[in-house]
Amino acid sequence: MSIVTTHSAPPGRLREFWTYFSENRGAVIGLWVFGILLALAILAPVIAPHSPIEQYRDALLQPPVWQEGGSWRFVLGTDPTGRDMLSRLLYGARFSFFIGLVVVAIAATGGILIGLIAGFARGWVDTLIMRVMDIILAFPSLLLALVLVAVLGPSLLNAMIAIAIVLQPHYVRLTRAAVMGELPKEYVTAARVAGAGRLRLMFRTVLPNCMAPIIVQGALSFSTAILDAAALGFLGMGAQPPTPEWGTMLAESREFIQRAWWVVTLPGLAILITVLAINLMGDGLRDALDPKLKRS
Repeated sequence: MSIVTTHSAPPGRLREFWTYFSENRGAVIGLWVFGILLALAILAPVIAPHSPIEQYRDALLQPPVWQEGGSWRFVLGTDPTGRDMLSRLLYGARFSFFIGLVVVAIAATGGILIGLIAGFARGWVDTLIMRVMDIILAFPSLLLALVLVAVLGPSLLNAMIAIAIVLQPHYVRLTRAAVMGELPKEYVTAARVAGAGRLRLMFRTVLPNCMAPIIVQGALSFSTAILDAAALGFLGMGAQPPTPEWGTMLAESREFIQRAWWVVTLPGLAILITVLAINLMGDGLRDALDPKLKRS
């Protein structure tokens, strides 16, 4: 009679990550809210009842369905030009997530590359790079983005480029600090002895071990990008009408705030809920990925 002994395998990385992440209830709630908003953004062409730019001149500033004068034709009411608020909010979510994704991709890619160069090169190259980053960080982020958009010209594309430039120094400093912490370790020395070249050391050996703080920064930058894009849109320097971007919607409707609260309140709530959900997720990612916060 043979006795089969089973050993409980240690939890995988994904299970360990979820264990630490799920301990933060706020992060789990943020993840659910983010998932719902993302699904609504992806399915906007299917579930939106109207075109976001179609104007219904017979329903200008119509209130939401629960108020007197509202109708189920326009569940969340209409804006000053008769466009459906629900459809514009749904399509606005697509623009906001697209902005966040593009900005984080540009800022992270450039920031990681420059940070790796600064961390490996040291000397005058490192000093020059970090002084340039310090100069960029010395300016208020929104003000610098506003100046860059004023130079490039007001548009959604230029706004995304400007926000990415403003966010890039955070990735540079974070990557450089992580690289300098990893270089003295034994596995890097062993890779050098084994004949690994500079590029292999950068991208195959050191960078994968520096990704945890960068991922957390990416989540936080995602919400910052959405917020800054909305601010630029509100100031008329981001997405231009009739683009259904939340900040632009606020700018178009600010003069009607006293007589039609929904045209300003609903886009503002959309920005608030989205940014809050992403920030809560960022806290959970920090708890799950930062080894200093993990309990042994």
